Amino acid sequence: MTDPTVVTASWSDAIGYEAYIGRWSRQVARQFVADLDVPAGRRWLDVGCGTGALTRTVLDLAEPAGVQAVDRSPTFLRHAAAHVPDPRVTFRTADAAALPVDDGSVDVVVSGLVLHFLADPGAAVTAWRRAAVPGGTVAAYVWDYAEGMQMMRAFWLAAARVDPAVATLDEAARFPICAPGPLRAVFTGAGLTDVVTGAIEVPTVFADLDDLWTPFLGGTGHAPVYVATLTDDVRAAIKEELRRSLPVQDDGSIALTARAWTVRGQVP
Repeated sequence: MTDPTVVTASWSDAIGYEAYIGRWSRQVARQFVADLDVPAGRRWLDVGCGTGALTRTVLDLAEPAGVQAVDRSPTFLRHAAAHVPDPRVTFRTADAAALPVDDGSVDVVVSGLVLHFLADPGAAVTAWRRAAVPGGTVAAYVWDYAEGMQMMRAFWLAAARVDPAVATLDEAARFPICAPGPLRAVFTGAGLTDVVTGAIEVPTVFADLDDLWTPFLGGTGHAPVYVATLTDDVRAAIKEELRRSLPVQDDGSIALTARAWTVRGQVP
């Protein structure tokens, strides 16, 4: 079985990420941007833009004056730039807590599926607040790993029945910040006011078991990296556990849902 201490997530394959998480993040991003209800003509900053799901959504729905999109992965940035060819957006390599922007230079700072991966979330949100104008908005969303992101929850439960050592790899245990209370605490601790949390739930319908399982073989993300360390027999056993535990319809499809927690605050 796998030694959990040697499993580290990889974020170098943009195509793999799109198949695994990106397609579902796009659904959440649409509701997230709509709920922010930011007037047109504002300046946006997308922190940890990844493959560009949230950036594209801001451009499509919010009529921004411009969007600055930053990420640490050059591979993801190249993918985003190629798939979001809009003169209103600029892509730059940067750390989420060391932003290459002037103080008070944007109206809205957003971040999707990033905050829990950061070594110091409080320092990052403080940097986001610095980048925004007084009265500006800072907002983020993360998956509800503990329960509502059903695809990942089903995977880790199945994996644990085959390989009990995975308990420390499960995102629900690794990322306790992914819950309303901790998210609110980080935002208020960074000096933001009027902090509110919420939830967005989207359907994640898979054509069949292979449609759900194949992205776990792509090597991008915590679970896929774990799967890549396994023998063929263990991988097959986990897939079979998923087959037994998932609600498969008569046509072979699997209808699940994914819940994201949201948090937003205002710059005083």
